[in-house]
Amino acid sequence: MALIASRLNRIKPSATMAVTGRAQELKAAGVDVIGLGAGEPDFDTPENAKEAGIAAIRAGKTKYTLVPGTMELREAVCAKFERENGLKYTPAQIQVATGGKQSIYNAIMATVEEGDEVIIPAPYWVSYPDIVLLAEGTPVIIDGGQENGFKITADQLEAAITPKTKWLILNSPSNPTGTAYTKAELKALTDVVLRHEQVWIMTDDIYEHIVYDDFEFSTPAEVEPKLYDRILTLNGVSKAYAMTGWRIGYAAGPEELIKAMNKVQSQSTSHAASISQAAAVEALNGPQDFIKSNNAVFKERRDLVVSMLNQANGIECLTPEGAFYVYPSCAGMIGKTTPDGKVLESDLDVATYLLEAEGVAVVFGEAFGLSPYFRVSYATSTELLVEACERIQRACGNLK
Repeated sequence: MALIASRLNRIKPSATMAVTGRAQELKAAGVDVIGLGAGEPDFDTPENAKEAGIAAIRAGKTKYTLVPGTMELREAVCAKFERENGLKYTPAQIQVATGGKQSIYNAIMATVEEGDEVIIPAPYWVSYPDIVLLAEGTPVIIDGGQENGFKITADQLEAAITPKTKWLILNSPSNPTGTAYTKAELKALTDVVLRHEQVWIMTDDIYEHIVYDDFEFSTPAEVEPKLYDRILTLNGVSKAYAMTGWRIGYAAGPEELIKAMNKVQSQSTSHAASISQAAAVEALNGPQDFIKSNNAVFKERRDLVVSMLNQANGIECLTPEGAFYVYPSCAGMIGKTTPDGKVLESDLDVATYLLEAEGVAVVFGEAFGLSPYFRVSYATSTELLVEACERIQRACGNLK
């Protein structure tokens, strides 16, 4: 009798976590590696949020909380949605989870059965399809090609929907591309979903506050109020508040769905850490001005990386609207030969070459469902980004 469940054969380990881990291993071994794989701001958590966490410890707020989160945090989430998105929710419509990934996992496990289809635009965050597969659902991938700025169209969505479709997962601004849907583009997609009563929207808004060039963020429930009862809106404090390790994500949606998600969570983690929840309350309710200043730094880094990558032979890089990633095409590198005689046949080969030849860790595009590309996270120091891009330019120049 096999010990390991066969369901694990359906999924792969997270490629982004694997690249980050490999870069850390090489660094520990004394190799000069610049890691551009982690989707993690290099800014520190705001002082007021850190102090709120410390104060919670000192006040003895170290006990179990309610499964969906403390009332204080759920009320803060409700206030955030009303203040920033014009959406009204009650605390009973909110679930706090141990990071945004668990929110997605809870929702998929609570709703998807064998044979159910979940539409996922590619390039996608690596965990979306694997979570669907773990729930015995079927990911239906739609390619959002570079020619359309890595976004899907209403016609593509309409063509992908079947009677088995249960969810459309949207992520804007996107990981891995940084691309973001305008209000008009979202309206075109929600118009399609309106015509199919069995389809729900799960929108991952974790990069909501990281946008540039006067781009105005919109979320589907705000764009199409008629779909309010068929939308689960996901967010968290990880990215904009530089609180990745605190592990706080949250979801807002119909009370029936939230109850089902709470049931899943009650048998897994029970709840997010009480101290992290206290820090998240302060993050959401406290000053927000640091977001604008952080974004100014991110924008400078984005412009630097896009410019330097576009100067590398064989690379073409679009300028994204948000997040802290770029997703350059390496099509011009495919088929070329490295100095040690290896022919680059895929974006995995390209990523391996950049790591082994120049010590630059990026994530290969196949992991995100669209090749030949690779993802660069520019959520690291400007000095390291300049060095990394110079190394990439050198690696490209050494190909034959």
